[in-house]
Amino acid sequence: MHDHNSPTPANAVAPLQARRVPVTFVVPCHNESGVVEETARQLLGLLDTQVSAGQCSEASQVLFVDDGSTDSTWAQIEQLAASNPGRISGLRLARNVGHQHALLAGLTLAPGEVLISLDADLQDDINVVPRMLELYRQGHDIVYGIRSGRGTDTAFKRLTAAGFYRLMRRLGVDIIYNHADYRLMSRRAVAMLEQFGEVNLFLRGVVRLIGLPSAQVTYQRRQRLAGESKYGLLQMCALAIQGITSFSIAPLRLISGLGLLTALFAMGVGVWVLIVRLIWERAIPGWASIVLPVAILGGMQLLAIGVLGEYVGKIYLETKRRPRFLVDRTVGAVAIEAVRERR
Repeated sequence: MHDHNSPTPANAVAPLQARRVPVTFVVPCHNESGVVEETARQLLGLLDTQVSAGQCSEASQVLFVDDGSTDSTWAQIEQLAASNPGRISGLRLARNVGHQHALLAGLTLAPGEVLISLDADLQDDINVVPRMLELYRQGHDIVYGIRSGRGTDTAFKRLTAAGFYRLMRRLGVDIIYNHADYRLMSRRAVAMLEQFGEVNLFLRGVVRLIGLPSAQVTYQRRQRLAGESKYGLLQMCALAIQGITSFSIAPLRLISGLGLLTALFAMGVGVWVLIVRLIWERAIPGWASIVLPVAILGGMQLLAIGVLGEYVGKIYLETKRRPRFLVDRTVGAVAIEAVRERR
């Protein structure tokens, strides 16, 4: 299924189809000690299958990015790297910077010609990876993984997720419905992604701005291997605010519209108060003309200040130009070399 919002490659790339490419799975982790070992086993098994099928080279590997975990996640990554030299590497960030920045760290520091990002819980079906690689060989620099069904999620999760995507699109954010962060990116696409220097990061929107040829694959969402989802209601709301304020000024325009409507409503209330005062002698002087406008205007002003404050806060964080992530340590020779080359 091709993405209608991006151009179709004019011709196939013959040299690319004729050679094996090194593939790296980029897996951000935060307190995922219950799933890391099984995730590594399944991804290595998939790589072995693809190497045998001639889809990727033997230099392919799995890169785990530990986003400041407080459990034994990093210790397990070290053990996996030691028992699978050259096949598993790890980056440990100095502190928890959030899923989006951890994913960016992995993408920018990972080796390989093709990078596939996915979550450690493997709810995103890895069986569509061969199709992703096939589309890459056809000339697509980005391949989006789209959830065609969310039967394993709760009704509340499905409802909030659907509301999230609809709200983002109605506010003008270019986002693919039911696509999270499961995607294939070429090295060229990642190099372009690195040119976006914003601190308030929303990768689902930023990747769409790259504009290189892209395609889509669909899959059924699966059950988590273990543990609980790190994206609850509060995290989903925070992600929505991040995406909206990073890619849309619709809330600011909404404030202007609400201000106009409030002014018109206040004028209407004033006319109504005048009429009541003229025709009803027992009306309490001043109650409506004071209480209603104060309540309405006060509420609108607080809302406007809050929205403006959100945008001003974003500007403040961007101007400080603080690093988006800091690497504490690495494991795996390839990962270490990648970090050195980019410092």
